[in-house]
Amino acid sequence: MDQRDLDLWHMQRALELAAQGQGLVEPNPMVGCVIARGAEIIGEGWHRRFGGPHAEVEALRIAGDRAAGATVYVTLEPCCHHGKTPPCSRALREAVVARVVVAQRDPFPQVDGGGVAELQAAGVEVELGLREDEARRLNAPYLKLVGSGRPWVIAKWAMTLDGRIATRAGSSQWISGEQSRQIVHALRGRVDAIMVGRETALRDDPLLTARPPGPRTALRVVVDTRASLSPQSRLARTADQSPVLVAAGREAPEARRQRLAAAGCEVFVCQPDDHAGRLEYLLDELGRRRLTNVLVEGGGRLLGSLFDARQIDEVHVFIAPKLVGGASATSPVGGEGIAQMAEALALQNVELQRVGPDVYLHARVGR
Repeated sequence: MDQRDLDLWHMQRALELAAQGQGLVEPNPMVGCVIARGAEIIGEGWHRRFGGPHAEVEALRIAGDRAAGATVYVTLEPCCHHGKTPPCSRALREAVVARVVVAQRDPFPQVDGGGVAELQAAGVEVELGLREDEARRLNAPYLKLVGSGRPWVIAKWAMTLDGRIATRAGSSQWISGEQSRQIVHALRGRVDAIMVGRETALRDDPLLTARPPGPRTALRVVVDTRASLSPQSRLARTADQSPVLVAAGREAPEARRQRLAAAGCEVFVCQPDDHAGRLEYLLDELGRRRLTNVLVEGGGRLLGSLFDARQIDEVHVFIAPKLVGGASATSPVGGEGIAQMAEALALQNVELQRVGPDVYLHARVGR
């Protein structure tokens, strides 16, 4: 195996390690690290939890004195500032590693090329950009949060084969099978917020919790202009166990806001007067709170508004082998939509699998 193949092989292992931090490290990025001498791996690690040791420190601890003169493969530029942990660039310098191969530069303002520059200034050979596309896909939510100040928006819905998420009478439970719902609960357990519209909250009276619990406890968000969520809803009644935020408009009656606040919900007032503006205002607020991944579970109006604003980044769709018919039955994505098929958003990195009787599609939205 030549050096190029070795580099690719070790970086692939580092990416696999990094992925194990999903749901555990946000708003930090997922990072994996491998330390090697030729084909021999002498240390490896990944960022396991927010505030915990970084991947490079984990790998250096295992490699010990053998790290001197070795090559380090890391999926993101080593940090060069003192945050919750000391800078990894200093740890690598002190270990006297010979070469560092980095998949991608870290756009975080306190790093952004500084880690690479520090290593190079110390005489360490640095290669940047190996398997960069894979690294960027892995940390796309982190990159969006740093670059735009907004969270990564994941749209999820279950629909019948004829594209309906409810019957003409509003019945929607259950469209998908038990195995599909287990995947949804796992997804809920790794995101920072779960969002629904007012009509979904009223019709389904959902809990929006992960069962069994995952590594994260999501903020439950109801987009509800008039603050009409009932204090007797399951969301409000469990607000002391898992936080609930009602995103209301300025026109929401003060009495309703106070009732929800008394029930333990946070009422956040979105200042713009139009629905699209309020949604963007809400996403900006969630970004300010450093929420990285937001799962949107419906309904059609909310998903349609996010679609029209081009704010959906990823989709998880469960297609059940059922037909319900009805011109007035609800479709998953409402809004204004597009006029020409050439304007349709293409999906990328599409994955399809059978889950019990259902078909599960997972993809990123192309830009």
